[in-house]
Amino acid sequence: MLDRTKKSTAADADADDKLAPAVPVAAPRRRARLRAPLMLGGVAVVAVGAGYFWLTGGRYVSTDDAYVRAGKLMVSTDVSGLVTDVDVKEGQQVAAGDVLFRVDPRQYEIAAHNAQANLDQTRLTLESMKVDYQRMASDIAAAAATVQNDQAIFDRYEVLVKDTAAVSRAAYDQARFTLETDRAKHDSIKQQAAVLLAKLGGHPDLAVEQHPLYLQAKATLDEAQRQLDHAVVRAPFAGTVTEVDSLQPGLYLVAATAALTNQGAVGLISADDMWVEANIKETDLSHLKAGDKVDVSIDAYPGHSWTGVVDSIAPASGAEFSVLPAQNASGNWVKVVQRVPVRIRVEHKADDPVLRAGMSAFVDIDTGHSRRLRDIL
Repeated sequence: MLDRTKKSTAADADADDKLAPAVPVAAPRRRARLRAPLMLGGVAVVAVGAGYFWLTGGRYVSTDDAYVRAGKLMVSTDVSGLVTDVDVKEGQQVAAGDVLFRVDPRQYEIAAHNAQANLDQTRLTLESMKVDYQRMASDIAAAAATVQNDQAIFDRYEVLVKDTAAVSRAAYDQARFTLETDRAKHDSIKQQAAVLLAKLGGHPDLAVEQHPLYLQAKATLDEAQRQLDHAVVRAPFAGTVTEVDSLQPGLYLVAATAALTNQGAVGLISADDMWVEANIKETDLSHLKAGDKVDVSIDAYPGHSWTGVVDSIAPASGAEFSVLPAQNASGNWVKVVQRVPVRIRVEHKADDPVLRAGMSAFVDIDTGHSRRLRDIL
């Protein structure tokens, strides 16, 4: 029995030897020869990859803390009154100069007419003053001639009353009083003419349009006309209208608070002045400069990208303009990496999707910077 088992085991072993694949004797040697080059090649690939990433490191600056911005304005007016018409609706595209809404203009029309009448009256007054001055100049000449005649009579009577007594004392006194009276009249007319000349600015032939009184009346008319013009509110630039529902006909617009409360104002988003504002970490600004090329992608349009350039870099971090800036002098101060706004000018193409202010964006900026080996030597 035991012998039969041993024979069976030996037979199975011979069968296994026949089924096992034949292994060449040279295979272990070949693997040994390839092991060293493969190991060195792997190290070389890692070294080359690390060197490439080190040389190109710091060239690209990316952030997802970026948003689409656009020129926006709450368009209102500086004159108060009842809103009579609203000429636009929410989301409407308007061009520069298009009417947005109107304020009741009647009170400003009345003020403009009153100012025009005052200007015309001022012109007539100045013209009459110039004519009156010319009349006074003639009166001064006539009064001067009268004084000369009185002086001659007085001188003659003075000689006659002393030497020949041909003239009575009463006639002499009358000549003297007449001379003094006419002198006083002459001086009075000269003073009146001087006052009138001063009112004419010292130039009797000065053009009415250059006189201060006329200029004052003209300024009053210009201000009244300006207020009348501002009763019609127009778009200062092309864009899209928004926040229209807060403005309705019949609303009394208070100029002092219209733009602050958004009542009495219409929102306008510029269609041309649009950019991307990226908040870049201060540690990434080392090689960033204006003119660097930028790739921009918008979260709302996956798969579509825009090209642009760095337009400007803010001179201060965003925290500097915060209403409540951080108090870094406190005892529990923790250093936080600050972010500096970078303005990116985006290039628009005809087939690009519509960009809307406030959209989230991702920017990748190519600074063009590359490290050199001598930097580490």
